[in-house]
Amino acid sequence: MPAQQRRGSSFWAAQNRQWRDPSQIVSQWREANRTSREMLRFDATSGWPEALLRTGVTLVVSREYEHMLLAMSAARDGGGRGATAMSFLPIPHPSGLAFDASRQVLHVASTRNPNQVFDLVPAKSNGSAPVLLPIRSRLFPGSLYMHDLALIGGHLYANAVGQNAVVRLRNDGRFERKWWPRCIETDTGPAFATNYIQLNSIAAGATLSSSYFSASSDHLSRRRPGHQNFAVNGRGVIFAGRSRDVVARGLTRPHSARLHRGKVWVDNSGYGEFGHIEDGRFWPIARLPGWTRGLCFVGDVAFVGTSRVIPRFKQYAPGLDVNKSVCGVHALDMHSGAVLGSVTWPQGNQIFGIAAVPESIAGGLPFVHGRRSSARERGLFYGFTSTLVARDG
Repeated sequence: MPAQQRRGSSFWAAQNRQWRDPSQIVSQWREANRTSREMLRFDATSGWPEALLRTGVTLVVSREYEHMLLAMSAARDGGGRGATAMSFLPIPHPSGLAFDASRQVLHVASTRNPNQVFDLVPAKSNGSAPVLLPIRSRLFPGSLYMHDLALIGGHLYANAVGQNAVVRLRNDGRFERKWWPRCIETDTGPAFATNYIQLNSIAAGATLSSSYFSASSDHLSRRRPGHQNFAVNGRGVIFAGRSRDVVARGLTRPHSARLHRGKVWVDNSGYGEFGHIEDGRFWPIARLPGWTRGLCFVGDVAFVGTSRVIPRFKQYAPGLDVNKSVCGVHALDMHSGAVLGSVTWPQGNQIFGIAAVPESIAGGLPFVHGRRSSARERGLFYGFTSTLVARDG
């Protein structure tokens, strides 16, 4: 065989071996099969699986800077003790999560340029237990800089942090600005051109008017939220959807605002706190070891995420011991703030979103913690079935 033909044959063989791993295909990301198992190693308190068993959910967590989704569920072992099962899915920089219970779709924001929204639905093959599997993604401009996702009135919305607004996302890739705070309005029109206030979470009500939104500031300034000298201590606010004005102050880099049982709850990230809004101020009920971000309620249990503090942003966490911050999720009693159980990742970094999916709908994600099973994956990805109720987003 001539040398040139041998070189061509080798080149073609290398091409043929590419894009064979299902993790690359479902995430549309070539490096997806390089996920470090060390990032998945976890420690859990005895109360953690008990909290999951009590709520009956599969908990999905976005680890944004590690580019993966994690899912956790629990079962009892032969001795009657609770045990945690963990699975994962590589996705580029996942952030906000929103579970549509009526359609059984988990929406996941992937905040890279361009932004994407992945839709995950229960899928199974050959009688296997259902797992959440991506069936499509939509591309949106990176200028949106999506953070949180929320379902309001049956439609999907996102915080367009890069435009200081909330946008409605459509299935065909279009988006529409639907809400923004009064503070960004100027003599020349609303300031949509760049991120001024870090408008980063949605406490979803039945309508936009009955919803609430968190931001790091309500002032337009030449200092941007990513700048080293951007003032944060006590500058964070909660906006009301109806008035578009501030209804609570005194927060520090707030995230993950949620409406639950008539109250606005929020993570006061810069102090590692979790609490609620009342009488125009934040009332903490728990302080946790890390940058609080990610919040999900299941009945009386609040699942709250903590992250390490990124060194270059340590000035954004004036109330934290940066060296003692951990990456984890904590199950709290929403009334007392007592920690019912925790799971932490010793090599973990950043958590953004937390969503609860009934375990009866799906028990996890397609790739399991520990040794990957090629036979299991081949069976799932070769012949999975799923359903999606068609409806314009």
